[in-house]
Amino acid sequence: MRKPFARSLSTLVTRACLPLVLAVAAPFASATVVTFDDLGDDGLVPANYAGLDWSASSWFQYGGEQAPYTPHSGDRRATLGFDGSSATSAIGFLTPSTFQGAWFAGFDGVNVGIDLYFAGSLVASTSLLTLSDSPAFLGSGYAGLVDRLVFRSNDPAFFVMDDLTFAAVPEPASGALALGGLAVAALVIRRRKAAGHVNANTTATDTTTA
Repeated sequence: MRKPFARSLSTLVTRACLPLVLAVAAPFASATVVTFDDLGDDGLVPANYAGLDWSASSWFQYGGEQAPYTPHSGDRRATLGFDGSSATSAIGFLTPSTFQGAWFAGFDGVNVGIDLYFAGSLVASTSLLTLSDSPAFLGSGYAGLVDRLVFRSNDPAFFVMDDLTFAAVPEPASGALALGGLAVAALVIRRRKAAGHVNANTTATDTTTA
């Protein structure tokens, strides 16, 4: 049979952990979708846009109808342009993130794939997606952290990208500190409870003796 103190401590720990668990899980449940639709004028994607670093790339975003370069949502999408290549396709993450994928469209026969990097090492590569004028989703198939994407294609000038989706992951230190603080608080409460039981027993003994 569990003692009342054990039950109360367990309840306290559960109630204290719940907000922390929800806070850690929130970034995974709330992914960022890069639509380009909040950029009013055609032009290069800004160097720091939507939590990503585009400064080393040639990505150009634009609006308006232009088959077969169909946006997946809204009116805007991004292209590497006629002078684009894998070398000018790199997109960096401002914080380590999980990358879910993006939507692509382009000329028939053009294909696109994505290489995922973390800390300078290649950690995963997607399969090649063959394109058409109907946007198709290319998933990363990788659940680990990434900090850079590099795109590869048999014809980099003839495809567009839309609705790139990722989720930034919080610094692990913040969660560790919170859990450490929770453990200390639980220890203090346990010691206070134990001290209270000792005092109560001592008082009862003194009364019986008297």
